[in-house]
Amino acid sequence: MEKQQWRKKYLTILSGQTVSLIGSSAVQFALIWWLTNESKSAIMLSLAGLSSYLPQMILGPFVGVWLDRLKRKYVVIFADLFMGLVALGLSIWFLVGSPGYLVVIAALFLRSSANVFHTPSIQAIVPLLVPEEELVKANSWNQFLQSGAFMLGPVLGAVMFAAMPIWLILLTDLIGAIAACLTLWIVEVPDVPRSEESIQHYLEELKDGFSVFKNDPPMLVVMIFSFFIMIFYLPLGILFPLMTNVHFELSAGFASIVEFCYAAGMMISAFLIGMKKEWREKLLAAQLSNVGLAITFIGSGLAPANMIGYWMFVFFCMLMGGVGNLYNIPFTSYLQETVAPEKMGRVFSLFGSVMSAAMPIGLLLAGPMSEKVGIAKWFLISGVLVLIFSLLCLVFYRRAKVKNLSKSS
Repeated sequence: MEKQQWRKKYLTILSGQTVSLIGSSAVQFALIWWLTNESKSAIMLSLAGLSSYLPQMILGPFVGVWLDRLKRKYVVIFADLFMGLVALGLSIWFLVGSPGYLVVIAALFLRSSANVFHTPSIQAIVPLLVPEEELVKANSWNQFLQSGAFMLGPVLGAVMFAAMPIWLILLTDLIGAIAACLTLWIVEVPDVPRSEESIQHYLEELKDGFSVFKNDPPMLVVMIFSFFIMIFYLPLGILFPLMTNVHFELSAGFASIVEFCYAAGMMISAFLIGMKKEWREKLLAAQLSNVGLAITFIGSGLAPANMIGYWMFVFFCMLMGGVGNLYNIPFTSYLQETVAPEKMGRVFSLFGSVMSAAMPIGLLLAGPMSEKVGIAKWFLISGVLVLIFSLLCLVFYRRAKVKNLSKSS
């Protein structure tokens, strides 16, 4: 495969997905801030977060098998269009009246249901277009542009939230979805060849997805401990606006700065990761990222409730975004390198489901605990617990790796 050819195809798809992500990020920020402003409740925001992650947890393992049987290109297009139509429906509801909290949460649930199909399909398309030795670079580009979208989205959402009605803001999601569909439509994506022998019974294929992790003990260790770490990490992103609104008593503009700087950290780290040509210890890099996350949570929780504390929080959020990429990019590249193409959809879907299963547990803890002990103190408690799990992961990973090496020799 010629280098220019894969780059042209990959960047064409990536450009459309980035435009779509900017629209989605702006809409997500506007809806979450609307819920924050109207309810001022950690429990309500926890319900919103739960609605966003529940579909992945329930549907993910089963959807993955179908993704490996269907044309991934068309799955992504239909998922993008569905999310755009959900935004259009909610826009009309806001235009004619107030939909209320539960309708907004239901819309987040539907968008997340489409994302169960969308995200693993995109991840499974990447190794069909990109040479294996370029996967870390390609994933770094993806994270770089996604980070840019996450930077622009909240700022755009905050500006639009102050200047226009929310029904109009929601239409940006539809425009982005159309852009993503058009750029993917014009690119030829190779199909994964599947012989009659390779098409197994549904449950057998599902079992194959689990066996990929079982047959790689070091990766399994990292995934298991990552699940426990995600219990404390995932809800914190949902609670960012509440930290700004309740702990620091600041407006939507200040909340958008937090989101902007978090994404800026992601963008800078994605650029630096892409510069490094060789990554031999991808799983080790992911674990060191978890240690870094723990430190940023502890720093955020220690920030006092004043302007100095706010800028401390902004600084640690930027670091949080940066070290988070040190997990995502190497781990995603490791899966894309080691998993057979015909199993890629179910493996990514299964991994997403395991990580998403941590969210409901985390939200059940984070919502009530944030209201009981305070949002800042919950950041601090989360950081201490994540640090303990991260250090345990390093110990068990080393043991699994040594055992794996002794078996192979």
